[in-house]
Amino acid sequence: MKRIYEFTKYRFIALAISGVLILGGVAATVAQGGFDLGIDFQAGLEQRLQIDPETVDTETAGVRAALAEIEPEGLQVQSIGPAGEQQFSVRVRDRGEIENFSEVMAGRVIGLLETEFGEGTVEELERSYVGGRFTEDLAGQAGVVILGALILILIYIWVRFELGYALSAISALAHDVAFMLVFIGALQIEIQVATIAAVLTIIGYSLNDTIVIFDRIRENTGLMRDASYERIINTSISQSMSRTLITSLTTLLAVSAIFIFATGAIQDFALNLMVGVVVGTYSSIFVASPTLLTLKRRADARKAVREGYGRPQRAEVARPTEVATAAAGAGDGGNSHTPQQGRGAAGAAAAARADVDAVKREISQRKQPAGAGKQQPRSKRKKKK
Repeated sequence: MKRIYEFTKYRFIALAISGVLILGGVAATVAQGGFDLGIDFQAGLEQRLQIDPETVDTETAGVRAALAEIEPEGLQVQSIGPAGEQQFSVRVRDRGEIENFSEVMAGRVIGLLETEFGEGTVEELERSYVGGRFTEDLAGQAGVVILGALILILIYIWVRFELGYALSAISALAHDVAFMLVFIGALQIEIQVATIAAVLTIIGYSLNDTIVIFDRIRENTGLMRDASYERIINTSISQSMSRTLITSLTTLLAVSAIFIFATGAIQDFALNLMVGVVVGTYSSIFVASPTLLTLKRRADARKAVREGYGRPQRAEVARPTEVATAAAGAGDGGNSHTPQQGRGAAGAAAAARADVDAVKREISQRKQPAGAGKQQPRSKRKKKK
């Protein structure tokens, strides 16, 4: 049999590490003014521009420097398209201070770039404007999608396994989503529609790992009837470890290639996936399984209390009438039965027997004549006359 690793032994250490990292991420996000919402979740203008590569040689830094006066208003510049074609994505947030923002800001961006690189060197390939109402609706729909996915997962695992398994899986997924959000906020990665797609992808990936381990736990529960539940969980995780690590490493290799060779939103998407794969694997082992163990122990404790086990029985003091009845029954040779009999509590039975013995001794003493127990003087013999 394979070596069994005591994963549940370190569950409190893992919980402490997760708590510290998540709280640290929250503090870092708040200190930097919250999340960096992209144009998908905040009103603004996006232009796709091309600077003539035959007359101008520039990079992202040069474009950003040319638009430096717009940067305080919320400017983002990214290089897109094939290398050497000098295509850039320029995004400017709409703070609601400029009327007809799309036309005014688009002309301003092109004007600044032509001033820097020359007249006629800038071509606008695409323009899109997102209003405030649309961004609010999109943000609300993204939250509904994530919440709906968690609820459907809860129902599925509840039907497939048990409620305890479902709650454990949801706790792991909630941990993954929280960790991903604070990671994005701490590093100020721009939140776009691709970010929501990455979070949903990680939810599915982590759930897959968790269900594999849960299925092994359910199988081993029937095979290892004499083992403790903690032993069953550790055995199940150890048996699934090779499969989990191979799958995670293979996924990381593929996503790492995307992160290295891609740019812009795709690169951010790949980075989120890389972090999510590691966190999802960790939560399946150190969050979902220990949570299942805790819920199982609590369920067993409640069951023991309901059935009368595990709660110490209170020794009852026999009332005088019950003691008298017990004594009478003892005097009749055991034909009478005391109310204490049949209760099954060792403490109550012992107390009742002690009371019965005391009453018997008292009754025995009362039945003896007044002079009983004392040595009577021998009667003197009559002398013969």
